[in-house]
Amino acid sequence: MVKSALEKAEILVEALPYIKEFSGKRVVIKYGGAAMLDCALKQKVMQDIVLMKYVGMHPIVVHGGGPEINTMLKRLDIKSSFIDGLRVTDHDTMEVVEMVLGGKVNKEIVTGLNASGGKAVGISGKDGGLLQVRPIDNTGKMGFVGEVSQVNPQIIETLIENGYIPVIAPIGIDVEQQSYNINADLAAAAVAVALKADKLVLLTDVPGLLQDAKDNTSLISVLKVSQVPDYIADSTIAGGMIPKVKCCVEAVTGGVGRTHIIDGRVPHSILLEIFTDEGVGTMVINA
Repeated sequence: MVKSALEKAEILVEALPYIKEFSGKRVVIKYGGAAMLDCALKQKVMQDIVLMKYVGMHPIVVHGGGPEINTMLKRLDIKSSFIDGLRVTDHDTMEVVEMVLGGKVNKEIVTGLNASGGKAVGISGKDGGLLQVRPIDNTGKMGFVGEVSQVNPQIIETLIENGYIPVIAPIGIDVEQQSYNINADLAAAAVAVALKADKLVLLTDVPGLLQDAKDNTSLISVLKVSQVPDYIADSTIAGGMIPKVKCCVEAVTGGVGRTHIIDGRVPHSILLEIFTDEGVGTMVINA
């Protein structure tokens, strides 16, 4: 249905309080899932992020790229394995991860943002010592999989101050300058805390946290940190949702204003969550 000029005006008026509230604020967006694979969705995400920049917000993108890594590993006949949802990363796999995330995927996102009218610069956690890491597993069975031990956000600050949208590949280095693969959700949470961001938005392939995993109408719109242990205990939060919720909890308890788990399969889901009364996902708050 074609919207009338009046309907468009009413939409803008509804968005005005949110534009005012978040002007000048920092929003970290973890970009991954179907929104990276579907060309039409990808374009809408790019448009959302550029629009945020033009209305005065400061979006910072942290991206994944698992499917692209899988494709390249398969082409090179390197086998993949996972433990607790994390990719076991030996030396050969790490080289592929760095090539795909820091090169192909990162620059595709930068190109998309620039084509949509933005100014984006792609970096990895190695640039400017942005993400310092330590091994996530001391036994060595995970290989070069890291967890963030320190964030040095100066390079992000410099890009923001000069009008750029930072696009970050989740690769970091340890004290011996060894490269490590970092889970993108964990990297996004760490960056959000270090920047004292007002929002962290995780794009996922589910509507948000559901009371009943089989019922998409059972969305939990607001999740309090105090509710998380009980929801994990009764399996309301289970499987792949556990690390996402834990990232949100880490962010809001670390000083991030609010975190959101939203469905990246919904066109313009970022704008719907930030600029409308209804929202489209689960908001995690420190209460």
